[in-house]
Amino acid sequence: MKFWKYHGLGNDFVLFEDFKSEIPADPEFVRYICDRHFGIGGDGILYMRKDVEVDAYMKIMNSDGSEAEMCGNGMRCFAKHLYDFGIVKSEKMRINTLGGIKYIDVKAENGIVKEVSVNMGAPYLEVKDIPMNGNGRFINKKITAAGMEITGTAVGMGNPHFVTFQDLNDENILKLGPVLEKHEMFPRKTNVEFVTAKEDYLDVKVYERGAAWTNACGTGACATAVAATLVGICPTGKDIAIHLPGGTLSINVKNDYSSVQMTGPAEMVFEGEINW
Repeated sequence: MKFWKYHGLGNDFVLFEDFKSEIPADPEFVRYICDRHFGIGGDGILYMRKDVEVDAYMKIMNSDGSEAEMCGNGMRCFAKHLYDFGIVKSEKMRINTLGGIKYIDVKAENGIVKEVSVNMGAPYLEVKDIPMNGNGRFINKKITAAGMEITGTAVGMGNPHFVTFQDLNDENILKLGPVLEKHEMFPRKTNVEFVTAKEDYLDVKVYERGAAWTNACGTGACATAVAATLVGICPTGKDIAIHLPGGTLSINVKNDYSSVQMTGPAEMVFEGEINW
């Protein structure tokens, strides 16, 4: 089986062209492929499949064998592959996911994509849609985890996120990441963003559901920007710089919260073949 290795700001993926839906997607296969010692290594697998209504379907499997609804960094890598290999010849494309259809603009130089913008759609703010237990919206409210009260905001970006701007030391952050991911308030677990607001950017550490600590998370960057506008840290309608361990993404939250635009790079690392 031929594969390609990509990364978006260090959030790395193995991509398979799976147009006949024949490549395994079971947890055992996924964990083997993503293992950094015995497999190819990656935060997840992207399966490129046909979709009769749009340009392609992206199936995303996390490194622990679970399936994700959506992945922003993975989407940029996916779109780059579609364009660079001539599968889609337009710089505008539509890609379907478990989290819905996403609208993409790629910026290419000499036929190679350098930057990808993804319309991530409208954020989910009602807890039932995120999903999270409870009613209404969870904005700047407290939950208890690891014996601490943590103030945060829940946002859905096709997948669930819990964003906290609380001042926490590194020890507490390391402890809270996996605890909050599996918190009882989130029936399908959650991604967790620990954010420090700087003068002209937001510094973010992400504990990604199904992949643990990661260099970058596109949906996490979007959720962080949405949460920042909801609590009054950043304005809507303007580009917000999100600094992640692997680099920076630019996020723009529409004034009416009708959509969130994510812009950033994607890189192919290598390609190869594996027997299974």
